[in-house]
Amino acid sequence: MATSLFQLMTFLIAGIAVIILLTAKYKVHAFFALMIACFVVGLGVQMPVAGIIKIMKEGFGHIMQSLGFIIVVGTTLGILLEHTGSTHVMADWILKKTGEKRAALAMNITGFVVGLPIFCDSGYIVLSGLNKSLAYRTRIAMPVMATSMAAGLYAVHCLIPPHPGASAAAGIMQVDFGKLILLGIAVAVPASIVGYIWAGYAGRKMKLRSVKDDEAAEMTTSKPGVLRSFLPVIIPILLIGLGAFGGMEKKESGIWQILSVTGNPVIALCIGVLLALTAVPSWNKREISRLLQDGAEKAGGILVIIGAGGAFGAILAATNIGQHLEEVLPLGSLGIFFPFLLTALLKTAQGSSTVAIITAASIVQPLLPALGLNTPAGQMLCVLSMGGGSMMISHANDAYFWVISKFSGLEMNTMLRVYSVATIWMGLTTLLCVYLLSLWML
Repeated sequence: MATSLFQLMTFLIAGIAVIILLTAKYKVHAFFALMIACFVVGLGVQMPVAGIIKIMKEGFGHIMQSLGFIIVVGTTLGILLEHTGSTHVMADWILKKTGEKRAALAMNITGFVVGLPIFCDSGYIVLSGLNKSLAYRTRIAMPVMATSMAAGLYAVHCLIPPHPGASAAAGIMQVDFGKLILLGIAVAVPASIVGYIWAGYAGRKMKLRSVKDDEAAEMTTSKPGVLRSFLPVIIPILLIGLGAFGGMEKKESGIWQILSVTGNPVIALCIGVLLALTAVPSWNKREISRLLQDGAEKAGGILVIIGAGGAFGAILAATNIGQHLEEVLPLGSLGIFFPFLLTALLKTAQGSSTVAIITAASIVQPLLPALGLNTPAGQMLCVLSMGGGSMMISHANDAYFWVISKFSGLEMNTMLRVYSVATIWMGLTTLLCVYLLSLWML
């Protein structure tokens, strides 16, 4: 299949434009937008229809093989933590440790911890009542509280599996999930802190919006204890970390072999689900069945998007885009900056961090040798760089932007001035951290 660079780039841009136009303007589900983009690119470079479908199936199947179980189990864990009230227990405990004067910091930490297994939009909705209550009690302006909590949730969502964007990019780049989770947490911490600092600075002169008593009310249902609430989050992270460490050290003793099994992200998350189930107030078989079904159904919607992203990536790989671009661009001098800039452009244009990082990963994967990132360390840094790019810039075309606005009662200009600018600082901070890591790892 002989195609010119001009022809390839024309239809690549057309494919990306289709994704952005359909998802951002016409609100078409990302699965169908990515499928259509596959045909736009494939037919544009003169692939036969049968060949396009075959490549799409292979790409879809490869991603499902890598991510299917992780996404389903991770989503189920998040739903169980929401249902049992564990998220509120964790938030209350963190607040007691930080004090009410540092309520914004408490919500930032809470967002970070709760965000590890729960998607940012769901996490924000679950915690919004508590956030309002604390704003009312502490007299801290809502833009400060809202952005602080949102930053903690957002940093984790963009950088760490089992969140869909990071998971898909890891699958496309063939990155070790355990090591990505550990490094992702290390990079997400400074990004989250920067979001909190900016929120305090930008909102320091803003007045507290009046909050009605019913808005400030917290959940009154029975909740599990602190230890029982934290264990489903902390134990999987510890197991994954120990498993990754054992793998790096290549230890062969019996205990390390066991930890290598329990440190598998699928097994570790399953253990988290079992721990979360112990906090369910009543073991009614209908209730348990409903919760597990909700987890599977919510995961299904995420998986079809990720699978379509894998199909799109397979089509791009089949065009030999890497070889074409390597001949005309100084990719070797761009390194980790290229994945970041590409993802940031896609995120800002169409709004979804998940779609942005999946699309960028599909484009960047065949360029890894030219970028000098075709090593396990380089692939890891590439995923983290794209995660940072997927933070920039959250504004009116981002669903999470509106979740924060509507559930916190913040106006558009306030959101842009405080939250949107915070996402810029978070993205740049992530890029700086990844660059510093590259000096050590590459």
